[in-house]
Amino acid sequence: MAEVVSSENIQGVHVVTPDVYKDERGFFVETYRREWIPEGSREMIQANRGDRQSGCVVGLHYHLHQADYWYVPFGTVRVVLHDLRRGSPTEGVTEETDLVGTKHRGIYIPPGVAHGFATLTDATITYMVDSYYNPSDELGVAWNDPEIAADWGVDNPTLSERDQSNPLRNAIPEVDQPRYGLRN
Repeated sequence: MAEVVSSENIQGVHVVTPDVYKDERGFFVETYRREWIPEGSREMIQANRGDRQSGCVVGLHYHLHQADYWYVPFGTVRVVLHDLRRGSPTEGVTEETDLVGTKHRGIYIPPGVAHGFATLTDATITYMVDSYYNPSDELGVAWNDPEIAADWGVDNPTLSERDQSNPLRNAIPEVDQPRYGLRN
């Protein structure tokens, strides 16, 4: 049975350490089960994979309606989370955690929590989402916002144009600000 630990820092974030079954052939691991995530989560309906070279930063992204579940089968990534949800008991909290391929941990990220990662090595990240791609729910906040004060663990990161142009937290338009407990 997997160990599921709720974040002590950001409400609704859960870190999963599944059982790993090893023998002379290698290993087997279940990377995700819906029953592992409490609080009435919806079913994950799409899975994606990203391969990134060491030194990249992806994010910070957030969704008003979509939850994510991340798992790193290869390499090491520094996950950065920041609670943007107005009214959340953990509003404004930033958390960093490393996902390492050999450690077999996953992380559930609820809607309204900004999320990004830095590749500390070449890495593969798989992520599942509970709704299909919706460009109107693809939002972002500046990766280097001093109010968020994230420790990405990389110097001079490689970023996409999108991630270089995300607004500071205090410049997010009212209509794009997540609220705790609201989700379609």
